[in-house]
Amino acid sequence: MYKRKLTALSYHGADKFDESSQKDYRSLVVWLEDQKIRHYKIDDRKELRDIESETWSKAFLKYLNDLCCPSISSSSEEILDWLIGFAVRLEFGDRADNYRKFDSTFVSQSRKDQPRLVSNNPLDNLDFTSPEFKAGVENLADFLKITKHPDHLITLQSICKLVSTRLNPKAIQNPTAVIPEGQPFNFREKGLGFDTGDLVLNDAANILRLLYVNDLRGLQTKINEAIVSVQAVTANPKTDTRLGKVGR
Repeated sequence: MYKRKLTALSYHGADKFDESSQKDYRSLVVWLEDQKIRHYKIDDRKELRDIESETWSKAFLKYLNDLCCPSISSSSEEILDWLIGFAVRLEFGDRADNYRKFDSTFVSQSRKDQPRLVSNNPLDNLDFTSPEFKAGVENLADFLKITKHPDHLITLQSICKLVSTRLNPKAIQNPTAVIPEGQPFNFREKGLGFDTGDLVLNDAANILRLLYVNDLRGLQTKINEAIVSVQAVTANPKTDTRLGKVGR
């Protein structure tokens, strides 16, 4: 909540500050007064600096009144947020000339000064939001008989998946290796286990469950392959009949 403001103020404990910690809270208040706000004279900060004192809350309330804090009756988090924001305003006022140069002109000039990489890849110059690009994706989806998504970029992802798995050189040479085999399965014959009250939703739930089971099957296959690979290294005993034992 306060990290960005505390970082802007160069507070040493910005990353670790815990607003629920009484010690962290009081220590931050003292730091803000000593380093940024400086409303009191050094000698007048004695009660505020004594963060272990039982009367610190009373001293803090007086400090807020002296600052004309509008959030005195608010929560401790809101009071601290105001106090940090007040310190940020004072910090900006002290260094206004240094910060005023960071305007839109400065940003534009900085971008112009940055080196630009010239790419020979025509894909880098494509406008993926242009009507022509969207129309091309839809035409390609129609050609490949892929259901189109309202977001053309998601449709493009489906096209890429199909091309990479079904239309790569190995798949073209041996199409049967990538085409699923088996008998047609009527998923409506299997009970869903619950009823949504809508036939279309029931079908969608059945399909999603089958896709999930298929993903699990693929994961199990990969696990089995990994186990076999490990066993090929670890479970390869060699028999030495002269020693009368099995092992390496």
